[in-house]
Amino acid sequence: MLYTNLKHIESAADHAKIISENENVMVICGRMGPMCIPVYGIAEELEEEYPHVKFYDMEFDHADAHVIRNLPEVRGFMGIPFTIYYKNGQVVKATSSIQTRQQITTILDEQFAQAVNA
Repeated sequence: MLYTNLKHIESAADHAKIISENENVMVICGRMGPMCIPVYGIAEELEEEYPHVKFYDMEFDHADAHVIRNLPEVRGFMGIPFTIYYKNGQVVKATSSIQTRQQITTILDEQFAQAVNA
């Protein structure tokens, strides 16, 4: 189990339902390790700033995490977490290993841009 304040994906069926029912989804698939924990923390902070994006985690070693581990976009990744960005059910970006807040917000802004209401 991942001890984060993010919503958890606990099965392949949950994963399929979440990405099919939400336009913009970020899933961090990892463990409670030194490369993963900072990414979970950044996502927790960004939830309020990006209300149009749904943030989730998934345990890398769970059998159903094959839905992330076997994606063509992660082939060749050497470090965890795998962070997958979905738009309308399709992978639009995937990263591995630790990421900075700036790296994550750049991807969120590029992939999930939302018109600002003035």
